[in-house]
Amino acid sequence: MLDHPSYSPDLTPSNYHLSLRSIGGRIVGSVWWFFTLIIISSYTANLAAFLTVERMVTPINSADDLVKQTEVEYGTLRYSSTQEFFKRSKINVYARMWEFMNSRKHVFVSSYEEGIRRVRESKGKYAFLMESTKNDYTNERQPCDTMKVGRNLDAKGYGVATPLGSNLRDQLNLAVLSLKEKGDLARLENKWWFDRSECRNGDTKESSQNELTLSNVAGCFYILIGGLVLAMVVALLEFCYKARIEAVRSKVRCL
Repeated sequence: MLDHPSYSPDLTPSNYHLSLRSIGGRIVGSVWWFFTLIIISSYTANLAAFLTVERMVTPINSADDLVKQTEVEYGTLRYSSTQEFFKRSKINVYARMWEFMNSRKHVFVSSYEEGIRRVRESKGKYAFLMESTKNDYTNERQPCDTMKVGRNLDAKGYGVATPLGSNLRDQLNLAVLSLKEKGDLARLENKWWFDRSECRNGDTKESSQNELTLSNVAGCFYILIGGLVLAMVVALLEFCYKARIEAVRSKVRCL
């Protein structure tokens, strides 16, 4: 028989009853069940969010994946070199992509800004095909909610136009080749594209899913510890009070 707290269980299979008569025991029981409820609710909510995200994400990792599905639309800049690439391509995958885009004129956009905005507002239902240089730069800028998927579909270089027969052409060619051989062009690209990235804190889509860590539920443990401390204090006061009552009763009996 226990008095602090007092339990009166009935262990028969058909009837189980557990009562806590002391105030401290009731506090411990209430805090524990509240703690358990919060932990289970937090875990369930985190699991549901994870499963929802996994279900919503379409596994698009290449041009082949785009061709094999119709849920995610894709387009490019109207009258651009990228559009001409798909239009003139003899590769089966790219030709099928052009047929898809050409049959849906609304997938083409008039500017890069419009295409990027459309990606952000589509909630994963639109992919914008653009030059890799612009793509990489955009993905490193706020609000860090876009990502590059798959490898480059084609490789082309940029050129500097000069008047026909201009002496500057050879000088520019030599200067560009010299910068490329020395690695200056690569260093400049890293400096302005990646070293000054605005998405260094894991804000991109490539970052892993947020996990439910101990720090996220630290408040629940604080409540549990506080409840236990309060229960101990109440139990101590209750014990002192009952001890005093028993002492008074003993004196009365002696008299």
